[in-house]
Amino acid sequence: MAKDITANKMKRKEYEKELGKLQVELCHLQEWVKAQKLKVIIIFEGRDAAGKGGTIKALTEKVSPRVFRVCALPAPSDRQKSQLFLQRYIEQYPAGGEIVIFDRSWYNRAGVEYVMGFCSPADHKRFLELCPLVEKFAVDAGIILIKLWLEVGMEEQELRFKARIEDPLRQWKLSPMDTESFGRWYDYSRARDMMFEATDTKHAPWRLIRSDDKRRARLNVISHILQTIPYKKIKRDKVKLPPRSHKGRYNDQASLRGRKFVEERY
Repeated sequence: MAKDITANKMKRKEYEKELGKLQVELCHLQEWVKAQKLKVIIIFEGRDAAGKGGTIKALTEKVSPRVFRVCALPAPSDRQKSQLFLQRYIEQYPAGGEIVIFDRSWYNRAGVEYVMGFCSPADHKRFLELCPLVEKFAVDAGIILIKLWLEVGMEEQELRFKARIEDPLRQWKLSPMDTESFGRWYDYSRARDMMFEATDTKHAPWRLIRSDDKRRARLNVISHILQTIPYKKIKRDKVKLPPRSHKGRYNDQASLRGRKFVEERY
């Protein structure tokens, strides 16, 4: 029986304390990935308003974007529509020393494209057949592939949609596609189940995270990633600042007089 976390959501103070600890470990992981030239893909999928964006932000806010690269591809162009379906995603695969985070991925074909009729049933069936094979090639080539599904409940999703409607800071998150998906809950559930049945493989398994409590979900995701990628702390040489040279010294603030600064309103 699933644990009911909706009645006992994590407090901010506790969350920030635990998040800080995990973010330190992410920095250690980052150095290990760079040193070992590891190639990592992390896929975030889930229903609209499941908390993917906030989780990715918590995961990446303290690390280098040159190592943790977020990929959120827009709708395909006419040229890309004529390519192999997976082609534009494969172009984003990591080089050595990179972790690529897909904020939605090729699994669009198993979800929104299938439910909304943007691909044919034959295209959908072919994707489910070929996807495990493509992922097997990637894993066999040395890529560490982590697939995460954030599972939000029906009532919690409705609360989040209503918050987006009312809050001007969140309204940009609400698209016509989001509102359409709201009315098709069970269509998306069936598409999810078909996707898991076909693509939850031994070489590229799915891991599900309940995300009604956003804070717990973020911590559980980061903890899982740290456990999935074996890493060691790399001892770094202590950095010492060199003395500043005073050669050519002059009043470099006086030379700014008369320049236009931004008005200090705060």
